[in-house]
Amino acid sequence: MKQAKILIVEDDQGIQDMLQYALGGESYQLFSAMTVKAAWDIIENDLPELVLLDWMLPDSSGIDLLHRIRKYHSKLPVIMLTAKAEEDDRVLGLDMGADDYITKPFSVKELKSRIQAVLRRSMPEKQAVQIGELLLDPSSQRVKVGDHVLELPPTEFRLLHYFMTHEDRVFSRAQLLDQVWGQQVYVEERTVDVHIRRLRKNLAPYQLDNMLQTVHGSGYRFSRL
Repeated sequence: MKQAKILIVEDDQGIQDMLQYALGGESYQLFSAMTVKAAWDIIENDLPELVLLDWMLPDSSGIDLLHRIRKYHSKLPVIMLTAKAEEDDRVLGLDMGADDYITKPFSVKELKSRIQAVLRRSMPEKQAVQIGELLLDPSSQRVKVGDHVLELPPTEFRLLHYFMTHEDRVFSRAQLLDQVWGQQVYVEERTVDVHIRRLRKNLAPYQLDNMLQTVHGSGYRFSRL
């Protein structure tokens, strides 16, 4: 069974060690970061399935990181795990997009239950999809062309997944932004063009870039020829 990847963002070494010990026996692959910068590097390179996020961090606030996650990885689940227990803090965290909010000190048993609940709610369709030689497996976060593994950044992965699960349909840039980036993300529609170009560049060595078609005046379509 694939281990769910969980990123623990916490600058208290004692709490880090306790969480590593408490969750290490579960079906999780654990990553740790003590700063916002280190956490963002892990999110960009490894894209975990869930983030446990402290509010007070040495280089910035957990709320700032949460805002950035919601902007660029809108569907990544986040559980705030913080000593800030005031109602206004809880409301702010949830309003900013946290999927759950747990205050310190906390019960490890309850934390495990909350993690499992959030993961169950957030897991997208995990069935592998294949078009010709192109295989995308959401469970392993891998794309293959025959026996060759195609390394894609998280955004291109999600974009390709959406196209492959909606073959032959035409989507406008606005529709792709809503479905792939999320409705609460405020970026230019031309951002889609940039990622389309990058995805085509990744597919080009396998002569698959022509499957990603521009429909002039409408948007883009993914189709086998």
